[in-house]
Amino acid sequence: MKKKLIVVVGAGPSIGFQVAKKFGTNDFRVVLISRNQNTLDQFTKELSSYGIETYSVTADAANPESLTSAFKYIKQNYGSTDVLVYNAAYLKDGKPTTLTVDSLIDHFQVDVAGALHSALQVIPDQIAQKNGTILFTGGAFAIYPTVDYAALSIGKSGIRSLALTLAEELKPKGIFVGTVTIAGFVTPGTHFSPELIAEKYWEMFIKRTEHEIVYN
Repeated sequence: MKKKLIVVVGAGPSIGFQVAKKFGTNDFRVVLISRNQNTLDQFTKELSSYGIETYSVTADAANPESLTSAFKYIKQNYGSTDVLVYNAAYLKDGKPTTLTVDSLIDHFQVDVAGALHSALQVIPDQIAQKNGTILFTGGAFAIYPTVDYAALSIGKSGIRSLALTLAEELKPKGIFVGTVTIAGFVTPGTHFSPELIAEKYWEMFIKRTEHEIVYN
Protein backbone atom coordinates (compact mmCIF):
# COMPACT_ATOMS: atom_id res chain seq x y z
CA MET A 1 0.00 0.00 0.00
CA LYS A 2 1.41 3.38 -1.04
CA LYS A 3 2.30 5.75 1.77
CA LYS A 4 0.27 8.90 2.23
CA LEU A 5 1.82 12.21 1.20
CA ILE A 6 2.22 15.36 3.28
CA VAL A 7 3.25 18.65 1.68
CA VAL A 8 4.67 21.37 3.96
CA VAL A 9 4.66 24.89 2.53
CA GLY A 10 7.07 27.11 4.44
CA ALA A 11 9.50 24.39 5.45
CA GLY A 12 11.68 26.29 7.88
CA PRO A 13 14.00 24.90 10.57
CA SER A 14 11.41 25.12 13.32
CA ILE A 15 7.76 24.09 13.07
CA GLY A 16 7.81 23.17 9.40
CA PHE A 17 10.70 20.77 9.85
CA GLN A 18 9.32 19.20 13.01
CA VAL A 19 5.85 18.69 11.54
CA ALA A 20 7.43 17.02 8.52
CA LYS A 21 9.48 14.81 10.83
CA LYS A 22 6.45 13.89 12.95
CA PHE A 23 4.38 12.80 9.97
CA GLY A 24 7.36 11.21 8.26
CA THR A 25 8.14 8.99 11.24
CA ASN A 26 4.51 7.90 11.10
CA ASP A 27 4.89 6.45 7.60
CA PHE A 28 4.16 9.51 5.46
CA ARG A 29 6.13 10.53 2.42
CA VAL A 30 7.18 14.18 2.74
CA VAL A 31 7.49 17.02 0.25
CA LEU A 32 8.97 20.28 1.51
CA ILE A 33 8.33 23.63 -0.20
CA SER A 34 10.48 26.69 0.43
CA ARG A 35 12.23 29.44 -1.53
CA ASN A 36 15.77 28.35 -0.66
CA GLN A 37 17.05 25.23 -2.38
CA ASN A 38 20.15 24.98 -0.18
CA THR A 39 17.99 24.95 2.94
CA LEU A 40 15.67 22.39 1.37
CA ASP A 41 18.63 20.16 0.53
CA GLN A 42 19.77 20.31 4.15
CA PHE A 43 16.32 19.45 5.51
CA THR A 44 15.82 16.69 2.95
CA LYS A 45 19.12 15.10 3.89
CA GLU A 46 18.36 15.28 7.62
CA LEU A 47 14.86 13.84 7.31
CA SER A 48 16.16 11.10 5.03
CA SER A 49 18.64 10.15 7.74
CA TYR A 50 15.62 9.18 9.88
CA GLY A 51 14.44 6.85 7.14
CA ILE A 52 11.78 9.31 5.91
CA GLU A 53 11.07 9.38 2.18
CA THR A 54 11.60 13.09 1.56
CA TYR A 55 11.51 15.33 -1.50
CA SER A 56 11.66 19.08 -2.00
CA VAL A 57 10.40 21.69 -4.44
CA THR A 58 11.31 25.37 -4.54
CA ALA A 59 8.47 27.87 -4.65
CA ASP A 60 7.65 31.30 -3.28
CA ALA A 61 4.52 31.56 -1.13
CA ALA A 62 4.16 35.17 -2.31
CA ASN A 63 3.88 34.07 -5.94
CA PRO A 64 0.71 32.17 -6.96
CA GLU A 65 2.19 31.01 -10.25
CA SER A 66 5.19 29.61 -8.39
CA LEU A 67 2.91 27.66 -6.05
CA THR A 68 0.78 26.38 -8.93
CA SER A 69 3.87 25.05 -10.70
CA ALA A 70 5.14 23.42 -7.50
CA PHE A 71 1.90 21.58 -6.81
CA LYS A 72 1.60 20.51 -10.44
CA TYR A 73 5.10 19.03 -10.22
CA ILE A 74 4.27 17.31 -6.94
CA LYS A 75 1.14 15.68 -8.32
CA GLN A 76 2.91 14.51 -11.47
CA ASN A 77 5.86 13.03 -9.59
CA TYR A 78 4.56 12.00 -6.16
CA GLY A 79 0.79 11.81 -6.44
CA SER A 80 -2.09 13.54 -4.69
CA THR A 81 -1.56 15.45 -1.46
CA ASP A 82 -3.25 13.75 1.52
CA VAL A 83 -2.16 16.37 4.05
CA LEU A 84 -1.29 20.00 3.34
CA VAL A 85 0.41 22.08 6.03
CA TYR A 86 0.73 25.80 5.33
CA ASN A 87 3.42 27.24 7.58
CA ALA A 88 4.57 30.30 5.63
CA ALA A 89 4.35 33.79 7.14
CA TYR A 90 5.82 37.23 6.59
CA LEU A 91 7.59 37.73 9.92
CA LYS A 92 8.29 41.44 10.10
CA ASP A 93 7.50 43.91 12.85
CA GLY A 94 5.98 47.34 12.39
CA LYS A 95 3.23 49.55 13.78
CA PRO A 96 0.10 50.23 11.70
CA THR A 97 1.26 53.69 10.62
CA THR A 98 4.53 52.28 9.26
CA LEU A 99 2.57 50.20 6.73
CA THR A 100 1.66 51.23 3.22
CA VAL A 101 -1.07 49.71 1.09
CA ASP A 102 1.55 47.86 -0.92
CA SER A 103 3.43 46.52 2.11
CA LEU A 104 0.21 45.31 3.73
CA ILE A 105 -0.75 43.52 0.52
CA ASP A 106 2.71 41.91 0.46
CA HIS A 107 2.16 40.62 3.99
CA PHE A 108 -1.36 39.41 3.23
CA GLN A 109 -0.19 37.62 0.09
CA VAL A 110 2.12 35.37 2.11
CA ASP A 111 0.11 35.10 5.32
CA VAL A 112 -3.34 34.43 3.86
CA ALA A 113 -3.63 34.44 0.07
CA GLY A 114 -0.78 31.97 -0.30
CA ALA A 115 -2.54 29.65 2.13
CA LEU A 116 -5.76 29.78 0.15
CA HIS A 117 -3.95 29.30 -3.15
CA SER A 118 -2.07 26.28 -1.79
CA ALA A 119 -5.29 24.78 -0.48
CA LEU A 120 -7.01 25.27 -3.83
CA GLN A 121 -4.28 23.20 -5.48
CA VAL A 122 -5.09 20.11 -3.39
CA ILE A 123 -8.81 20.43 -2.68
CA PRO A 124 -10.10 18.99 -6.01
CA ASP A 125 -8.21 15.71 -5.53
CA GLN A 126 -9.21 15.52 -1.88
CA ILE A 127 -12.88 16.03 -2.82
CA ALA A 128 -12.57 13.28 -5.44
CA GLN A 129 -11.10 10.97 -2.79
CA LYS A 130 -13.64 12.15 -0.19
CA ASN A 131 -10.75 12.45 2.24
CA GLY A 132 -7.98 14.88 3.05
CA THR A 133 -6.51 17.22 5.64
CA ILE A 134 -5.45 20.86 5.45
CA LEU A 135 -3.70 22.44 8.44
CA PHE A 136 -2.64 26.05 8.90
CA THR A 137 -0.11 27.52 11.32
CA GLY A 138 -1.83 30.25 13.28
CA GLY A 139 -0.78 32.54 16.09
CA ALA A 140 -2.12 34.31 19.15
CA PHE A 141 -1.93 37.62 17.28
CA ALA A 142 -5.16 36.47 15.63
CA ILE A 143 -6.90 36.72 19.01
CA TYR A 144 -4.71 39.31 20.71
CA PRO A 145 -3.33 41.64 18.01
CA THR A 146 -0.26 43.66 18.91
CA VAL A 147 0.64 47.15 17.78
CA ASP A 148 4.27 46.21 17.14
CA TYR A 149 3.34 43.44 14.68
CA ALA A 150 0.33 45.01 13.00
CA ALA A 151 0.60 43.30 9.62
CA LEU A 152 1.30 39.88 11.12
CA SER A 153 -1.66 40.34 13.48
CA ILE A 154 -3.87 41.05 10.48
CA GLY A 155 -2.42 38.05 8.67
CA LYS A 156 -2.95 35.64 11.55
CA SER A 157 -6.53 36.89 11.95
CA GLY A 158 -7.03 36.25 8.26
CA ILE A 159 -5.62 32.72 8.24
CA ARG A 160 -7.69 31.81 11.30
CA SER A 161 -10.85 32.98 9.56
CA LEU A 162 -9.81 31.15 6.40
CA ALA A 163 -9.24 27.92 8.30
CA LEU A 164 -12.54 28.00 10.15
CA THR A 165 -14.63 28.94 7.11
CA LEU A 166 -12.91 26.35 4.92
CA ALA A 167 -13.51 23.77 7.65
CA GLU A 168 -17.23 24.46 7.55
CA GLU A 169 -17.42 24.36 3.76
CA LEU A 170 -15.29 21.24 3.23
CA LYS A 171 -16.40 19.04 6.14
CA PRO A 172 -19.37 17.59 4.19
CA LYS A 173 -16.93 16.65 1.43
CA GLY A 174 -14.75 14.57 3.76
CA ILE A 175 -11.96 17.13 4.12
CA PHE A 176 -10.78 18.19 7.56
CA VAL A 177 -9.37 21.71 7.95
CA GLY A 178 -7.79 23.03 11.13
CA THR A 179 -5.40 25.58 12.55
CA VAL A 180 -2.89 25.38 15.39
CA THR A 181 -2.94 28.78 17.10
CA ILE A 182 0.43 29.14 18.79
CA ALA A 183 0.04 31.47 21.77
CA GLY A 184 3.71 32.08 22.49
CA PHE A 185 7.14 32.45 20.94
CA VAL A 186 8.51 29.22 19.51
CA THR A 187 11.67 28.44 21.49
CA PRO A 188 13.62 25.17 21.51
CA GLY A 189 13.87 23.46 24.89
CA THR A 190 10.77 25.11 26.31
CA HIS A 191 7.04 24.38 26.43
CA PHE A 192 6.92 26.18 23.08
CA SER A 193 9.51 23.94 21.44
CA PRO A 194 8.73 23.08 17.80
CA GLU A 195 8.78 19.37 18.65
CA LEU A 196 5.97 19.76 21.18
CA ILE A 197 3.97 22.00 18.89
CA ALA A 198 4.31 19.50 16.04
CA GLU A 199 2.54 16.94 18.22
CA LYS A 200 -0.58 19.12 18.04
CA TYR A 201 -0.63 18.94 14.25
CA TRP A 202 -0.49 15.17 14.48
CA GLU A 203 -3.18 15.14 17.18
CA MET A 204 -5.43 17.28 15.00
CA PHE A 205 -4.86 14.99 12.02
CA ILE A 206 -5.63 11.85 14.01
CA LYS A 207 -8.65 13.06 15.99
CA ARG A 208 -10.29 15.28 13.34
CA THR A 209 -12.55 16.87 15.96
CA GLU A 210 -11.27 20.32 16.95
CA HIS A 211 -10.81 22.74 14.07
CA GLU A 212 -8.63 24.97 16.23
CA ILE A 213 -6.10 24.04 18.89
CA VAL A 214 -4.82 26.96 20.91
CA TYR A 215 -1.37 25.97 22.13
CA ASN A 216 -0.60 27.96 25.27
